[in-house]
Amino acid sequence: MTNMRQITLSKKEIKGLNSEISTHYSIDEFFSKDDFVALAEDTYILRDGEIMFFYKEDLLLPSLRLILQNNFLKNIVINMGAVPFIAKGADLMRPGIVGVDAYVEEGSIVAIVDEKNLKPIAVGQSLFSKDEMQEMEVGKVVLNLHYVGDDVWNFTTGPE
Repeated sequence: MTNMRQITLSKKEIKGLNSEISTHYSIDEFFSKDDFVALAEDTYILRDGEIMFFYKEDLLLPSLRLILQNNFLKNIVINMGAVPFIAKGADLMRPGIVGVDAYVEEGSIVAIVDEKNLKPIAVGQSLFSKDEMQEMEVGKVVLNLHYVGDDVWNFTTGPE
């Protein structure tokens, strides 16, 4: 990926991006005015060459590497039997869930974490609220949008 299109964002564009991050994730001034922020491939938002956020369809999503450093998402805890499936990109089914943070609503962007290490292995979008999930016994409950080993995880800004 050596000929990757990458543009440096202006202070005004960074301010707009900070506003979008604040709206979706309640984080004020994620990027400072001194950060080197770039947009790569019209999808990946980089700070100093590392993906912080990315767009998938029209959703602004945090990268899993960012969430591993600083998890500001609500968690959905899964049993260890579900881990290999989620780590390969499968959507989360109700039987795999062992816990859900309060205030998870339908449409929430969530971190999917394993019950043993409580480490995020995927970022997903909840299809139901916590209360609805707890009433369910079967069915798909979270869309898997980004996981360890996917294209975003393996993205590189230059030659290996």
